[in-house]
Amino acid sequence: MRVKIHVDFVSDVACPWCAVGLGHLEQAALNMADQAEVEIFFRPFELNPNVPRGGMNTIDHLTEKYGSSAHDIKINQIKIREHARLAGFDFNDEIRPMIYNTFTCHRLLHWALEEHGYVAQYRLKRELLETCFCRNEDLEDPYKLCAAVERADLDPLQALEIINSGQYGQEVREMEEHYRHLNINSVPSIIMNEKYLLQGAQPIEVFENAFQEIVDEYLAQADQPIIAKD
Repeated sequence: MRVKIHVDFVSDVACPWCAVGLGHLEQAALNMADQAEVEIFFRPFELNPNVPRGGMNTIDHLTEKYGSSAHDIKINQIKIREHARLAGFDFNDEIRPMIYNTFTCHRLLHWALEEHGYVAQYRLKRELLETCFCRNEDLEDPYKLCAAVERADLDPLQALEIINSGQYGQEVREMEEHYRHLNINSVPSIIMNEKYLLQGAQPIEVFENAFQEIVDEYLAQADQPIIAKD
């Protein structure tokens, strides 16, 4: 018997550690496939909600945000690329030149889930991460976003309508507020079966252990005898 595990993966398309964490989660789910069926639902979080339209220079933004030198930022980016490669994402060797607002990306991810289900949303999430970190493309460009939608086997024309209309904006804002109320203030944050929380790009083994605990707990409850009441 396989135990179904629901995962809410709170993350941002512009978060490199979210890509690493997703890769590790995927591998753990694959390793546990004989015991657990893992369903991943992507939930919105904006790392840089105040980035102006047109984006900001990445190095300038990161040095201002973290108080590090440009040299240290570049060294750290090399380390992140290596972690990403091991997790299954071939990040571009060049640092992405600009950081963009990702709210439209979250609206598209919400659309994919609502209209096509969690598997379609997963495909789109992967493609948007590829767009950001492997292709170094503009996350505000409707046509770059629609190209990612098409690569995810979804309808780019419908996606363009959603981009231009602002549809799903309220739903995304409400979901962001929901996770703020849960004190989720860093990503990735991974919530399993709505009660177990892991934060950060945890190693594969940590995710495996969490899955195993959930499986063991479920099986222990299933084995409990039913006591008849008088």
